[in-house]
Amino acid sequence: MALFAFLLNYPWEFLQVPYFVAMPEMAHWDAVIFCTRATMGDVLIALVAFWVVAMFRRQRSWLLRPDARAIFAFIATGIVITVGLEWHATELQQRWQYAERMPTLPLVGTGLTPLLQWLVLPPIIVWLARRQMLGERYLMHLAVDPDNPQRLVAADDLNQLLISENGGRDWSRLE
Repeated sequence: MALFAFLLNYPWEFLQVPYFVAMPEMAHWDAVIFCTRATMGDVLIALVAFWVVAMFRRQRSWLLRPDARAIFAFIATGIVITVGLEWHATELQQRWQYAERMPTLPLVGTGLTPLLQWLVLPPIIVWLARRQMLGERYLMHLAVDPDNPQRLVAADDLNQLLISENGGRDWSRLE
């Protein structure tokens, strides 16, 4: 999760540089450091959002079978945190300011690009993390046919039933 959050958010931070005051004129390495720190914050937000969903789902493995509600909760958590942090950084601490070209939300004043970041990237992060996790499937339960020890029936980590007629060399879904 953290790796994909970093890999997707890092270029996003650089792409939104023109929407912040003074960022385009910053020295190269200062901008790189600034964007790297922002990306680390994005990773932290993603991890908090992941654990919030895990807490409500009562399982860390929700990424294996994310449904629409889990993805919505993941995105919503990230948006709430982002709106709060952007408001704190722009209004209270004056850590950065939006450029004139940055569209902002009425009332809260949060910039559109940080919000789009949390609408566009999280579903891709979830998809990539799930795909990586499912690269290897794991058998959770295994039964051997007492009349034919070459016939095996198993349930995998996705609760799919699998059958093997040749002692486990080949598997197919049991329907």
